[in-house]
Amino acid sequence: QVQLVESGGGLVQAGGSLRLSCAASGRTFSSYAMAWFRQAPGKEREFVAVINWSGGSTLYADSVKGRFTISRDNALSTMYLQMNNLKPEDTAVYYCAGRSGAFLRTTPSEYTDWGQGTQVTVSS
Repeated sequence: QVQLVESGGGLVQAGGSLRLSCAASGRTFSSYAMAWFRQAPGKEREFVAVINWSGGSTLYADSVKGRFTISRDNALSTMYLQMNNLKPEDTAVYYCAGRSGAFLRTTPSEYTDWGQGTQVTVSS
């Protein structure tokens, strides 16, 4: 099990950029697949991006492909989400999540560990 803490959220204008971080504590981070999800008010939590344990494989939601980049640094036990060309529809609380195993999963219920979330607001 790992404990996860997100940071880096904030208010940005459309077209701007933000970089989210997810700091993990616990010995198993380097063996975890890690993902970002987001949840807007009144909507279900949705998949954003996922990265495997080594960083060699990634998967993105169609809505963020080409604009967002997920990465990780196992030496620092940290995962990142670089968000460029932000749009108002990207406004949400962003959560990092982790799970053991090799497969890149996109469903929230398949993740065992969650952070508390960080708010991202994109103004038009």
